[in-house]
Amino acid sequence: MKFTDLNLNDELLEAIGYMGFETATPIQEQAIPLILDNKDVLACAQTGTGKTGAFVLPILNKLVGKQDTNIDTLIIVPTRELAVQIEQQIQGLSYFISVGSKAIYGGGDGADWSEQKEALSKGTDIIVATPGKLLSHLKMGHVNFKHVKHLVLDEADRMFDMGFIDDLKTIISFLPKKHQTLMFSATM
Repeated sequence: MKFTDLNLNDELLEAIGYMGFETATPIQEQAIPLILDNKDVLACAQTGTGKTGAFVLPILNKLVGKQDTNIDTLIIVPTRELAVQIEQQIQGLSYFISVGSKAIYGGGDGADWSEQKEALSKGTDIIVATPGKLLSHLKMGHVNFKHVKHLVLDEADRMFDMGFIDDLKTIISFLPKKHQTLMFSATM
């Protein structure tokens, strides 16, 4: 199926085309319509099949034309490397549609902490975070999640296996009761 058949807006289709993508992968073909329809999704697909695009593209589609700087989407991942990778993909795909994102993870310096604190308190459209560092910010009161509409748990089962279940429950307790939940994994 072509991306043009998935009811994505023209600005996003232009960005997708610029990136050289024309045809959706099976996970994208199945997940994107459900996400656009505000359904919760639990999805499993092998590494390299376009899982990230399956949740990032419909979220970016929803953010086109958004006027405020409130945090709309929280993506939680198990590792710093995955947080950086997803945030880079978001930046590439959102280049033409003015969507902001910030990766929140440990191991940085004071400047990183300040940038993370600003994004979490003042807002940016999408936050991609590891549980531990996000909890540190939550405990210090730096986070404003009252406008979050989408929660994505990427590699959800891996986070559970790594012992993050209580951390995830704590983080979720800071979110509005009504939000879309998307869980993706390669090994669920």
